Amino acid sequence: LIGMSQFKFWNDVNSLLTMDGPVKGPVPRWQRKKESGSFSSSSLNNSSKLRSLSSSLLNSTKTPTKGSESDYQRNKTPSKTPLKKSKTPTPPRAKTPSGDRFIPSRSASNFDLAHYKLTQDENSKSDSPTHQELQRVMSENLHGADINNQRILTYKNKAPSAPEGFQNPMRVIYTQTKTPASVKSSSRYIPQAPDRILDAPDIVDDYYLNLMDWSSNNILAAALGAHVYLWNAGTGNIDQLLELEGNDYVCSLAWIQDGNCLAVGTTNGTVELWDCSKSKRLRIMDGHSARVGSLSWNSYILSSGCRSGQIIHHDVRQREHIVATLSGHTQEVCGLKWSTDGKYLASGGNDNVLNIWQAVNGTHYSQNTPLHTFTAHQAAVKALAWCPWQPHILSSGGGTADRHIRFWNCNTGSCINAVDTKSQVCALLWSTTYKELVSGHGFANNELIIWKYPGMTKVAELTGHTARVLHLAMSPDGTTILSAGADETLRLWKCFTKNPTKSKDAEKIKSKPSALKQCIR
Repeated sequence: LIGMSQFKFWNDVNSLLTMDGPVKGPVPRWQRKKESGSFSSSSLNNSSKLRSLSSSLLNSTKTPTKGSESDYQRNKTPSKTPLKKSKTPTPPRAKTPSGDRFIPSRSASNFDLAHYKLTQDENSKSDSPTHQELQRVMSENLHGADINNQRILTYKNKAPSAPEGFQNPMRVIYTQTKTPASVKSSSRYIPQAPDRILDAPDIVDDYYLNLMDWSSNNILAAALGAHVYLWNAGTGNIDQLLELEGNDYVCSLAWIQDGNCLAVGTTNGTVELWDCSKSKRLRIMDGHSARVGSLSWNSYILSSGCRSGQIIHHDVRQREHIVATLSGHTQEVCGLKWSTDGKYLASGGNDNVLNIWQAVNGTHYSQNTPLHTFTAHQAAVKALAWCPWQPHILSSGGGTADRHIRFWNCNTGSCINAVDTKSQVCALLWSTTYKELVSGHGFANNELIIWKYPGMTKVAELTGHTARVLHLAMSPDGTTILSAGADETLRLWKCFTKNPTKSKDAEKIKSKPSALKQCIR
């Protein structure tokens, strides 16, 4: 008995698992109706009645009476609220737009080109560059353009504009994203108008002179003809320091790095030293045969450039002040700048030459022969400025025939970048707050341009001068730029305001006396 029961159990299991026979289940609905035999006759009659009834209901405009009720309506349960025609006319439906931005326009599509590209054999293309170039030229001549870069389908209809006052609810997702710190730092506000404008009557309109300088004690020295004026930027007081006699006029000015000593170059070839705290002339140093158009300090060494192309190093502590004489230019030296670390002296001349002089070890004056001589500029090189955070990087600007700002690595003697400014470069200044550079220009825009370094993209263009910008000077805190123009105006631009979140409060300018003025003979 046990064996028979097990055999029956496994037989039932096998019969259930076998998929050879027909699948057992409920009879489909269509098959049940077919078997009933009433599908072909009665259902067709009922469907025709339903269609006629629905059409009569839709076409009738009056409410049907009781006597006109059909058999179909009497068999159905009547609704609680009878159907009434609304007195208010139904507004017409908005028409579906005929075009869609995702459906191409057939009239503007190139189906011949589409058929050619679909039937083109990819394996038949040659790998030879010459053959590919030949095919490209032939296709351009036949089709008018490169078929590989030409659209086949054209979408002319634009997406419909949103109705007035529509607010996209998804806009919140994209507007709540935090702005990256790099974008925040690069988008600071730079005023396009000067913070202050001062008059500068009788300023000499000469490209080769250097008539403005701003001291570490916040005193601006300005040479106007034969006069030198001192403007205290903190108090606003203006004092006259000196007046030259006869037809002489001031050609250059330079403050000592720390103190109240001002060097003044004149047309008769002399250099005067003045103690501005006492309005007293300390000494007169000669040695040049023509006007002194450029001056630069390096500790107690004062370097002066002459119209003859000669450069003299003066030791202001000694009676015999001339310690070295340099002859590296054939025409006037109009640009002269010591690097911030005192290792290099840059001199630019009207002979389109830029010389780099290396300082003698253990001293503050340079050797007699230039370390590098650059002749890339095609005009006079007056604008010179050393990078404050990379003391070996020098920027130089050329005159009207050159119009370029060039950057030099004085350790290697190579030009690392050059930018065409499209106008005469009269002056250059580096920012001590940001990695940016300011350039003053002449014809045609007479403007100041702030450049982002090292990419040399324009950050701002400051206009307002009606004549060329001759000189630039920076305030000791590095926030304000002064521009002197040939239109006899001095304009103060507050373009390098420090970010209060990144830097501490600006320290007050200390007015301590220089120890060198006690040694000047």
